[in-house]
Amino acid sequence: MIGKLRALLNLPEKSVEQESDEQDRIQLSTAVLLVEIARADHERQDVEIVEMRKQLAAKFGLSEEESRTLLGAAEYAVEHSVSLHEFTRIIHDEMTYPEKETVIEMLWRIALADDDLDKYEDYMIGKIADLLYIARGDVIRLKSRVMEAR
Repeated sequence: MIGKLRALLNLPEKSVEQESDEQDRIQLSTAVLLVEIARADHERQDVEIVEMRKQLAAKFGLSEEESRTLLGAAEYAVEHSVSLHEFTRIIHDEMTYPEKETVIEMLWRIALADDDLDKYEDYMIGKIADLLYIARGDVIRLKSRVMEAR
């Protein structure tokens, strides 16, 4: 799986690829966005890492080891990419609107994992939502849902 995820970091243009490769790209892109939110406030906390693994495992049906591996590949991708566009494009192209809303909800869960919403986390989620063409009202509704659940 590690080799497959590392190969995905090149993020080739979509061609006639297998469904599993598409799913791997979606998983990696989602994990990258989670890592970006965890890094947005410049304070990486263990509770955020645990929440990222939990969210990835729940969303994609991954084992603890698979979510750890995916998160490692995402960290590498974040360090070696110049923008979020390549990752948000994959999610936008491959996911339905409700699936993209689920990703935004995951981002809120990471941002609020430490019980402190930083202005940079809030800004970054808004920026990602814009790139995914998620309505601002839906972003606020998802934020409220996550805050109420905490």
